Amino acid sequence: MHISKKSSNFAAQNCEDMNELRYDKEDLQEALRVLRDGGIIVYPTDTVWGIGCDATNAEAVAKIYALKQREDSKSMLVLLDSAAKLDYYVDVPEAAEMLLGAISDQPSDVSESKPMTIIYPNARHLAPNLVAEDGSIGIRITNEPFSQALCAQLKRPLVSTSANISGHPTAHFFHEIEEAILNGADYVCRFRRDDETPHEPSTIIKVESDNSFRIIRN
Repeated sequence: MHISKKSSNFAAQNCEDMNELRYDKEDLQEALRVLRDGGIIVYPTDTVWGIGCDATNAEAVAKIYALKQREDSKSMLVLLDSAAKLDYYVDVPEAAEMLLGAISDQPSDVSESKPMTIIYPNARHLAPNLVAEDGSIGIRITNEPFSQALCAQLKRPLVSTSANISGHPTAHFFHEIEEAILNGADYVCRFRRDDETPHEPSTIIKVESDNSFRIIRN
């Protein structure tokens, strides 16, 4: 997949801005230890609080389905820290490249306030129980500092599903997370627990191999 120089420069600037936000390195390293051991974590994302695991580990993915009391026939999306890594996990149709380019061309405050999840065709190198029946997977490139660092240092995609039991209200802030979720995770991250900044849910767009696409959530 071709990533323009302009997009790369934008991403680099975003990384510089995000580095100004400080998180506890011990918190990050403990989360990584749990992820590498096949555990599940509760962590802040670029949208709402999420439950995560190594997206290539089918047993860890199954733990999340069980904790959420959710059918494993419903796929979950994943986070990546860089669009340059997409090709390894999915086909990236030209229409998806254009959408990714549109995100990069926006002012940083706009792109950060409305993240975009793209559902790509032909998922590969991911846990089979994470992928939809049609072979697709939703992926979002995160610019949030903690989740981005998790993905970068884990060197694998990170499952991102809302930190709630299936059918229950979404936890937009840490204090809204149900005790059953917190108690069922192997590690609960400390970063941004006191953050009350509103975050919008992502736009979701499904792109097909023939470059047709449809907006699932605006």
